[in-house]
Amino acid sequence: MLYFILKAAISGVLIALGSTLAKRYPGVGALVASLPLVSVLGMVWLWRDRPDTANMADHSGATFWYVLPSLPMFLLIPAMLKHGVGFWIALAAGCALTVVLYLAMTWIAPRLGVQL
Repeated sequence: MLYFILKAAISGVLIALGSTLAKRYPGVGALVASLPLVSVLGMVWLWRDRPDTANMADHSGATFWYVLPSLPMFLLIPAMLKHGVGFWIALAAGCALTVVLYLAMTWIAPRLGVQL
């Protein structure tokens, strides 16, 4: 249980750091947010719990393919905000788009020979 709390605390501090930086320096906050910190921390925690190279290779490869459908959200949200759409609606639309694209990825990837 202590290990879980430690993982959550470290992960949470990094997210809080990014959002705090973004208040004063939006570009720096965006840089921190764009870093694959969640993925890297996830790999570190996974490796510590199960140091298996084949499992890690599968995990990191699948992560690459799941990042792709999340990227259009970061184009849709600013476009909607610049056109006067409220933040919460733009965020919901971006999240909904991402869910649809994730579902499409899980359906398309195996047909292209990609293991997720």
